[in-house]
Amino acid sequence: MQLLQQLRQQQLIRPLDTQFARFIRDEELSISGQAEVNDALPLLAALVSLQLGRGEVCLPLNGWGVLMENWPSVLRKPAEQLLQGLCENTLIGFSVITDGAQEAPLVLSSGRLYLYRYWLYETDVAARIQQLAAPIPLNRDSIKAGLRRLFIDRLAGEIDWQQIAVAIAISRRFSVISGGPGTGKTTTVARLLALYAESFSQQMQRAPLIKLAAPTGKAAARLSESLAGAREGLPVSDAICAMIPNQAVTLHRLLGPRPDSKNFRHNAENPLHLDLLVVDEASMIDLPMIYRLLSALPPHAQLIMIGDRDQLASVEAGSVLGDICSWDNQAGVSVQASDSEVSTGLCYRPAQLEYLQEVCELPAPVSAPGSSSISDALALLRRSYRFDESSGIGYLARAVNRGDGLQAMQLFDQPWEDIRFMALSDEGYEEMVSEVCAGYAVYLKQLQQRSEPRLLLKAFNQIQLLAVVRQGIYGVDGLNQAVEEHLQRQRLISLTGDWYIGRPVMIIRNDYQLGLFNGDIGITVADEDGRLRVWFELSDGEMKGVLPGRLPEHETVYAMTVHKSQGSEFDQVVMILPAEDTPLLTRELIYTGITRAKSKFALQATPQAFIKGSHRRTERASGLSWRLWQATGASATEI
Repeated sequence: MQLLQQLRQQQLIRPLDTQFARFIRDEELSISGQAEVNDALPLLAALVSLQLGRGEVCLPLNGWGVLMENWPSVLRKPAEQLLQGLCENTLIGFSVITDGAQEAPLVLSSGRLYLYRYWLYETDVAARIQQLAAPIPLNRDSIKAGLRRLFIDRLAGEIDWQQIAVAIAISRRFSVISGGPGTGKTTTVARLLALYAESFSQQMQRAPLIKLAAPTGKAAARLSESLAGAREGLPVSDAICAMIPNQAVTLHRLLGPRPDSKNFRHNAENPLHLDLLVVDEASMIDLPMIYRLLSALPPHAQLIMIGDRDQLASVEAGSVLGDICSWDNQAGVSVQASDSEVSTGLCYRPAQLEYLQEVCELPAPVSAPGSSSISDALALLRRSYRFDESSGIGYLARAVNRGDGLQAMQLFDQPWEDIRFMALSDEGYEEMVSEVCAGYAVYLKQLQQRSEPRLLLKAFNQIQLLAVVRQGIYGVDGLNQAVEEHLQRQRLISLTGDWYIGRPVMIIRNDYQLGLFNGDIGITVADEDGRLRVWFELSDGEMKGVLPGRLPEHETVYAMTVHKSQGSEFDQVVMILPAEDTPLLTRELIYTGITRAKSKFALQATPQAFIKGSHRRTERASGLSWRLWQATGASATEI
């Protein structure tokens, strides 16, 4: 324990990690009846706890070296000596570690050490997904006719990836549709829901109960808005169109939170009342949440997850969407695609391919090696309709996604109208702040004209400043202060205290009674009596005004982290990278920041930081991908 105290003093582990290590040591002494414990055990326990705090689900036995690589040698060497020679047989000898057959604080499984609860989450989620991903009986003639009608604009002999996605999702009780920005995810969902409603109502002689959800209120509101527009013009009857919902809720609201508890009202004993659940922005879902969601799914229901597998993983533990869609690590062949499409190694097994060829009337496929049964439940939208050949944002996002930071950097030297690079310097910083404030001046001038809160929020979302870190002048805190000071000099705001007219805030802690959730953004407005209220647009489209003193934990949001921007889109994005390299700066983070922009993107950074960050991939320790993809099955074919 002396080593752990030294690690704690150096802030290399957290107090929580030390406390957990002490708990494991005491449990081992109590259960085993021995007088002392091998010091390697509490160290391992601390590392497992530390991993969880970093978003990792487990500690690979061959991965603790990565955790310790930046430790001072005076601490790293004794830690390595303690762990040297440990193997699975040695670890199973401890009373507090089992293989999962018996409940214990720690579980060793397939070379990975877990907290028991997270091992249970992972194994249960993998088993449920594999069960739900099996094909369900369908009337192929009816599905084929519906697909032909819904995708009547498809050119003869051309593969329509949206049509493929609909055909896959309708044929499984679990499916994933992944695609980058502008690939038509909302359009695909609208057509999918139309086909599902037709098929279900014909078979069951009643309207299906369809629910839409997303991890955050902002993402739910955006899904509601976009799907309401996508429903218009669908070649279906008014009765079918009426069965398609256009209001989404947050996952927390869907599951029914219980006050002062992490548990939800809906669970395996009290499942959700629905036939089909569509969840958007699935990359934001962590392992505990997907476990609770799958547990609450009725036995007959279908779950369709929508998202971008290349975005940042969830803030909490796990990389669920990335693990499910980890076909890159499996045998496969990439199709040669144009630069406005996505190359992929996603393959399908013969039975699934035969089904897709029949109902989608596909041309001859391209052969590829074997794959897993889970691949039959996955679809990838490969063509971007927003970022075409004339879009610098599209080229930039694809270059970063390939890890080609050098080519991405060179794109800024080309005459694109929608991307711009600003050097990181004192002068450039002031220029960037001035540019951002010019964008925010639009909503503040509307505020002076007493525009309604809904219009203020819409104007505020025209531009967003994104940062990687929180502290320092290049972090959220410093940027918010710089923007406030500039707007004060421009007399657009009056800083009279913490609260002032026009202050934008983001909720950072859920408040179920108020109906405000992490990520919700509000604008501070004075009512006719001069009292301040913060106005939010809820996921159902309603406006809600709340007195500042009643708000849950919140922060000013002229600038936000890239993590917090997930689930949102803005007309213009300005992203600033820190001057010093940080492990937070990864390919997925940069890609996510770029793809928040719909029309213009500006980057302020050093070229070195941008290129290095584009090369660095986020890799989270988890066994979910292995559990889902370990069965190679028969040979598969790629479309």
